[in-house]
Formats: sequence, C-alpha cells, structure tokens
Amino acid sequence: MNVLVTGATGYIGSAVAEALQTAGHQVIGLARSDDSAHKLESRGIQVRRGDLRHPASLAEAIQDVDAVIHTASTNDADMAQAERSAVKTILAALSGTGKTFIYTTGTWLLGNTGDRVATEDSPLDPTPLIAWRAELEELVLSGRDHHIRTIVIRPALVYGQGGGIVAMMVQSASQYGVVQYVGTGENRWTLIHVEDLSRCYVAALEHAQSGSLFIAADDQVIRLREIAQLVSQATGIPGRVQPWHLDEARAAMGAFADALALDQQVNGAKAKQALNWQLQALSLVDELTGGSYVVTR
Repeated sequence: MNVLVTGATGYIGSAVAEALQTAGHQVIGLARSDDSAHKLESRGIQVRRGDLRHPASLAEAIQDVDAVIHTASTNDADMAQAERSAVKTILAALSGTGKTFIYTTGTWLLGNTGDRVATEDSPLDPTPLIAWRAELEELVLSGRDHHIRTIVIRPALVYGQGGGIVAMMVQSASQYGVVQYVGTGENRWTLIHVEDLSRCYVAALEHAQSGSLFIAADDQVIRLREIAQLVSQATGIPGRVQPWHLDEARAAMGAFADALALDQQVNGAKAKQALNWQLQALSLVDELTGGSYVVTR
C-alpha cells in the first residue's frame, strides 16, 4: 500500500515508517520543514509537504494514498486544537473511499488502574494531560459509518532506541547526578518497545477490521522506583535515586507529572490474538543494562 505517515521523523513515526518499508509498503512522509524533508528523503521516504495546522495542505497530501497513519503531535499549547483539526481533515478527505485511517492515542486515557488490569473494554478515566484525546478516539472510530476503515492504537509507555520518557530520565540523571521519580515510585508502568509497537501498526494495517481499537502493550509491568534504579545503573550512578513529591513535580511540569504518577496495568492480548502480532524486541531491563540507554563515560 501507499501509506502516508504523519510524524515520520518523530520517535514513534520513524519506527513505524521503517517497519512499513520492511513489510514492503511504500511510505510517504508529511514534512513541514526542509530539514524534515531531507531526513525523510535520506531514508528513502517520499515527501509530501504539509502541516497539521493547515488543513488544506494536509488534505492535499492525502489525496491519492491508500492509508494514513497519524503519529504526529505538535507538543505545544495548541496541541489539542491542532489535533482536532487534523483528525477532522483526514476523516473528511477519506470519507466514502474505504481507505484506512490509523490513529494514535495512548493508555494514559485509562487513568489509574491499580490492581485491576485494563483492556480495550475498560472505562476511560483519562489523566488531564491527554483527556481531550478521548473524544477524538470516538470521532475516528465513527468514521467507519462513513466508509472509512478506521483503527485506533493505544500504546502503553513507549521505550527503546534510546528515546521516549526513559531517555528523559537518563538525560536528567546524567546532568544532575541523581534519578528523580515522581511520587512514591510504587506506581506501575506497563511498557511497549517502539520496535514492537511499529510492527503492531503494520499488523493493524494489514489485518485489522474497521472500527477496531487495540492496546499495544507487552507483558512488562514495572514499578517506577525499579525503573529509576535501572536508570541509575545505566548512567553510572548506581543507587542514586530520590522521590520527587507530586506537588513539586506539578509545579515544574504541570499535568505531565500526574501522567508519570499513574499506576497502570494494561493487557495487550487482543492485538496479539487478532493481528497475529508477536513481540520480538529487547525488554526494558535489557535496554537499560546493555542496550540503547547505557551511558558510556
């Protein structure tokens, strides 16, 4: 298929683009800047110029593709507004075509699960940072009523290839000589390696039914304090970890602090079974003890 990927130079999008290429699909990347365009071209990705904030350019980029995979995010104060506009533009462009639209949200929409293991059927209790994504999930899935093959993927906390939130912890530890974690550290994170996640997108593109929603998560559930200890080992400061009171973290990071403090257990069995999706990538422990996060001094 000819697949347009938004965010194809980003953390998740670049991995998705590579996985699509490996699977034999023609990848088209949406580029807002010359720098992004050059990065895409260097990886053998066809470039379409466009901007999530400019609906006309986005609609034009979509015209002759078979599928759109939306992984981009503006990551600014106008993110929610830009995302709503982009989703509505994509749905309008694909309406009546039977073509595929895969949208990315996340398990933070499920809020604190505690000892309960959440699935795709669990009620939403979104953390404030991304609460607005809940309505967009519904909007995307309703596209099936307009002859669009719509799919939503909710990744767990993404790690691997030296990126994501774990990379932020590594960088902070390297700079300040201590690993801080928000709250008590007893909260649990459910994880997914970015390479396994990218293969989930490919499997969904090739096999998912319209209107499907999938949690993309592996079998790792690790307490934040344990992750902090692993980060301290990876950065050469073993054992130098300390809690960061949630109120203080909120003052510094806003609603992002509440997201980091979520206690979550989620189940990715549906995607594995329905899509024949198989996990292959390194565990977080392996990535932090001998993989992409180890800091060489």
